Amino acid sequence: MINRHSIEPFVLKRPGEPPLVKSWLPFIGEALKLQRDPIGFMTTLQKQYGDIFTVLLGGKYITFILDPFQYQSVIKNQKLSFRGFSNKVLLRVFSIKKLVEDDAMNDELHTCYQLLQGRHLDMLMENTMQSLKQVFEPQLLKTTSWHTESLFTFCNSVIFEMTLTTVYGSILLGHRKTFITELKDDFFKFDGKFTQLASGMPIELLGNIKSIRLKLIKLLTTENLAKFQGWSEVVQRRQDILEKYYLPQDIEIGAHHLGLLWASVANTAPTMSWTMYYLLRNPEAMAVLRDEIDHLLQSTGQKKGPGFSIHLTREQLDSLVYLESTILESLRLSSFSSTFRFVQEDLTLHLEAQDCCLRKGDFVGVFPPILHYDPEIFEAPEVNKHQAGNENTSARCLVTWFNHHQP
Repeated sequence: MINRHSIEPFVLKRPGEPPLVKSWLPFIGEALKLQRDPIGFMTTLQKQYGDIFTVLLGGKYITFILDPFQYQSVIKNQKLSFRGFSNKVLLRVFSIKKLVEDDAMNDELHTCYQLLQGRHLDMLMENTMQSLKQVFEPQLLKTTSWHTESLFTFCNSVIFEMTLTTVYGSILLGHRKTFITELKDDFFKFDGKFTQLASGMPIELLGNIKSIRLKLIKLLTTENLAKFQGWSEVVQRRQDILEKYYLPQDIEIGAHHLGLLWASVANTAPTMSWTMYYLLRNPEAMAVLRDEIDHLLQSTGQKKGPGFSIHLTREQLDSLVYLESTILESLRLSSFSSTFRFVQEDLTLHLEAQDCCLRKGDFVGVFPPILHYDPEIFEAPEVNKHQAGNENTSARCLVTWFNHHQP
């Protein structure tokens, strides 16, 4: 059977389909350009083809819809499947095979997300504060000399150890620090190739990433997780479900836990790094945040002192509006998150400006970060615009633009 995936790059566009971006690299397509400069690449294609076009990325044809007022047409269409997309990514990135064919397990695992809401989230926040204390206090109280490392390395280290301890518990090993350091180093090597894996690039082309992934998976199998004490509710529930569908010694259980660990760390660490970077370069903004936090501590009867004695609830953290504004601006400048759906059958997507024909087996994606660099919305969009004393600058700019451009 011949389809367009087997005759690239000479594939023909059908009537009603979006413009097809020409690519002369079989299978890989434009993946390398996208990874090198996501915003520049997408902006160039938008100027050339408009708000809708199809690109070959890692063996998959993806139709991007960049008009923000059409996002809901993609997200709410029942013939466009998120599960179809996510299962393929889980297979390519984490080597999780069973989810592709077992909807019952998929449904059960999704119930675990309830344990990340409400009172369960409050409990997770409590554990996070304790984990922060566990990570920082020994260094603050026992260190007698300065140790210098890059900001990015420092943030990665703190976020990884704090998250691992919060989600999976304390490690019952004599060589705890060595174990965490080795796990962390391998994790970030693996994370560095996530985009290539997710886009469909064969893992064999990515150096030693296949062996690193296998090592990480083995470290998170049932046997090794037993060496952790104090699992979070979500890990315990997931483990109970996984043991219904796998034998306890099945290595794929470790692949599921690697996926959870990646989801917990991979976005948080760079967000913290960029937030710290912008604050250190803007003393005025840092002073405003310090003042906001000092006022909160005074109102709760807490004092800054030796050790790590500060404790904040989720509600108290939510009240820190200048901190929120700083984080949102960091996310605007550093996050390239996208939303994708799998096309389950040939269909015509009815959009306000035009109809768009999609092929079964392709993917549809929306790319919100392109808005974050739009000069019509943000003046000098590549510059961090967090101003000391400003609340939610990024959110206000987006809301104002949407109100003025609502069709």
